[in-house]
Parts: sequence; structure tokens; C-alpha cells
Amino acid sequence: MPKDTQRPAALVTGARRGIGRAIATSLASAGFDIIGTDIAQDGMAETARAVSAAGGRFHVLMADLALLEQHAPLVASAWAAFGGLECLVCNAGVGAMQRGDVLDVSPQSWDRCFAINTRASFFLAQAVARRMVAEGAPQRGARSISFISSANAFLASPDRAEYAASKSATAMVAKIFALRLAEDGIAVHDIRPGVIRTELTAPVAEAYTKRIEAGLSPMRRWGEPDDIGRAVALLASGALPFSTGDAFHIDGGLHIPRL
Repeated sequence: MPKDTQRPAALVTGARRGIGRAIATSLASAGFDIIGTDIAQDGMAETARAVSAAGGRFHVLMADLALLEQHAPLVASAWAAFGGLECLVCNAGVGAMQRGDVLDVSPQSWDRCFAINTRASFFLAQAVARRMVAEGAPQRGARSISFISSANAFLASPDRAEYAASKSATAMVAKIFALRLAEDGIAVHDIRPGVIRTELTAPVAEAYTKRIEAGLSPMRRWGEPDDIGRAVALLASGALPFSTGDAFHIDGGLHIPRL
């Protein structure tokens, strides 16, 4: 793959569908070349076509991010694909294995959420940040790391306690990296999606539709993956150069306390 480009490059995890595909496409529209990674191939061809149509080049790398030993070769290959990385988006995530009573949460479901949503994001960001701060690292544009947490970073959901807890931890990880990387000129963002129309929410779509229509969020509509993609691309472009460690609520106003 050719490397002689002045376009910045972004590594997007969970890129084969949903929010990950939308992020990859929006970043391509904003001038990035994209390295997309996921645990499975299905859907990657569609992501590749969307990125190409948006003007970016696309390189696929497969990885199971829960396995930390796969991080080093993944980051090395991602760095080599386009001659460096200016952006990392930790988007890959899983939900609770089964929604239900907090008294019935299993250790397996708890460990799965934390292994992928929090642990993998932390150590992948660590691996990429080490390269970003190294002498001679390319800077073809603004540099950033974005963590996709959730409205559940602060809104408790007893029917999926393990997911909410892992996303709250991810939000703290974003703050910690923001403090460490500010002196290196690398912005870190916490993106908090609300109720977004994806495969993760598909099993409860009917119930959420009724709640949205009843006023769950002030903006009475489903969030779409593109809503998240556009927010990430805006931040990655450097449009808010004096912001780091902030939480961006992309939720139609769901987070606003009401009396």
C-alpha cells in the first residue's frame, strides 16, 4: 500500500458496521485515510466502499482487541499502512450478554464488558499514544484519541449494570489520557452516544421507539450512527483546538436533568 500521502490517518476499531462504519466514513470525508479493525470480516467490504466514496483510502486489519497480545502487531501494521497515525477512535464495544436484574449479572458478562469496552480501549490507546509521542512521529494534522463511551457513563441502567459500569470506567480513562497527552498536543475526547439505531439496540427497538415518542430525550427521534460519526470527525479535524478531556453528549438532550 502506498505511503506517500499528506493525508492524516485514523485507526477506527469496530469499523465493520454501525457507529464504527459511520465514524470511518465521516473521518474520510474530513480528509483522513482509514485503517479499520474488527473481530470479523462481514460488513468490512461495505465500510471500504463507504470510505472510498467519501474520498479516503481504506486498509483492513483483523484483531480481537480483548487479546492484548494482538495490540502490538495491530498498531505496528496500522502505523505502517499510511506512514503514521494522527487519530485513534476506540469504538469497539459489547453490551450485556443478557439484560435483566442486577442481582443476576454473571461474572462472565461483567468480565466481557470490561475486557472489551474498557481494558482493550485503555491498552490500545496506550500503545498508539506511545508511538504518537515518540520523536519523529508524523503530524499531518491535528492529533487526537476519541473514546466512544455512552450515556450510560453517568445514567444508571440496572438492567445492564455491567455495560454501564464499563462505560463509566471508559469515561474516566479518557480524562486520564487527556491529562497525560495534553503536553504533547494530542487531544482526547469522550463521546457519549444516547439511544442510537444499531444492531446493539435492535432487540429493544420497539420499546425504545415508544419511550422516545413519549419524550425520553428532548429531541424525539432515534440517534443515527452518522450523528456520532460527524461528531468524531469534527473533533478529529481540530475544529475545537482548546478542548481536551471533555465529554460530548450526542444524545438529543437525554443527559439534561429534568424536574
